[in-house]
Amino acid sequence: MATKMAEPPRPILRRKPKRRTSEKPKRHPWTREDGEIHGMGLKIGYARVSTLDQNLALQQDALKEAGCGKIYIEQMSGAVEDRPALCEALSYARSGDVLIVWKLDRLARSMKQLIETVEKLRLRGIGFRSLTEAIDTTTAQGVLVFHMFSALAEFERALIRERTRAGLKAAKRMGRTGGRPAKLSEDDLDVARTLLANPDITVADVADRIGVPPATLYRYIPAAKATNSNQ
Repeated sequence: MATKMAEPPRPILRRKPKRRTSEKPKRHPWTREDGEIHGMGLKIGYARVSTLDQNLALQQDALKEAGCGKIYIEQMSGAVEDRPALCEALSYARSGDVLIVWKLDRLARSMKQLIETVEKLRLRGIGFRSLTEAIDTTTAQGVLVFHMFSALAEFERALIRERTRAGLKAAKRMGRTGGRPAKLSEDDLDVARTLLANPDITVADVADRIGVPPATLYRYIPAAKATNSNQ
């Protein structure tokens, strides 16, 4: 009787342990640039004074009372367009937020600058409030009031242009032309040319005698440059 051959033992397959990959913590969708987490509708305050002698406390208290969760302060003239704290506040704001100031002139010194800034905020979905003037672009009434301000500013600019054109036309009829008056008359130029013909007299001496800087003399008499280089 035939005997069965014993089967060889099968090798044991062992699974290699999976390497654990270090997973980075997920960033919260409401995380801001500074790492803080704020949801939509954050009220951002901006306070500004022109000089160090002025006090920011009044503005800061009003902004805190209005519910501002973050306040940017600045000590700089409003005539300066590139204001670091304002740029930082505008960059920090997101769609759904509201930028709040104590008074309109804290944000801008001219109606044109104010309208441009608020329009940029509107295009980004950011509201604007001014506490003193009670302007709030997040409401229909506030938008209407601000549009009235914009229309009045445009009307004022149109009146200025119209007056300027009318003044220029009236001056032209009277034989006057616009622009700054000439610094050198024809008599002055004749004297300058006569003096420059003398090689012993420098351009600086001629300009000093006429009462103008040498650069002005060069502008009226280009040949004076060649004369000065030969001296």
